[in-house]
Amino acid sequence: MKNRILLGLAALAMVAFLSSCGKEPVEQEKAVTAAIDSAKVLQADVYVPAEFAAVQDSMKAITAAVEVQKSKLFKKFGPIKVKLDESLALAKKVAADAVSKKEEVKKQVEGLLADTKKVAEDNAKLFKRAPRGKEGAQVLEQIKTELATCETACTDAQGLYDKGAYMDAFNKISAAKASEDKINEELTTAITKAGGKVVKPVVKK
Repeated sequence: MKNRILLGLAALAMVAFLSSCGKEPVEQEKAVTAAIDSAKVLQADVYVPAEFAAVQDSMKAITAAVEVQKSKLFKKFGPIKVKLDESLALAKKVAADAVSKKEEVKKQVEGLLADTKKVAEDNAKLFKRAPRGKEGAQVLEQIKTELATCETACTDAQGLYDKGAYMDAFNKISAAKASEDKINEELTTAITKAGGKVVKPVVKK
């Protein structure tokens, strides 16, 4: 009789254990999903895309694993709960990294806007001094068009910055800065070859 009672208690304990292991961690899943959504609101997909994609992939894998366990008679969600904890921590880190990266890009844009303006001003002065030969006139006309394109890009970049679209502004102003630098080099070379002297402005790198 005593052995039967002990066996019965052991069976009940096993059933309770299996039931606890077989319960889907719904609240944990919701918490991770909410954390990922919060990271997206903070534009993690824009500023830390690789990290954001990693946490998304992690959650997709977890969701798939949950479905597999739900189809089983004896469900085992223990390992999945551990993965959910890891994904939650990762999602929170991604959100924090996105905020930091956004601020970093913002400062980079501010620096690039200022530097590009300086180079543009220098290019305007160099353009007036550039040699005007038969071939030079055609080249200068092309440079004039490029300068106008750069000016438009700078204006667009400033507008994007004002809207808080720092990554778009960064891409736009980076391209404009590269073009202005190229033009500066071309004009400086042309003037130097023509016997002129060029004093380069100090621009932050």
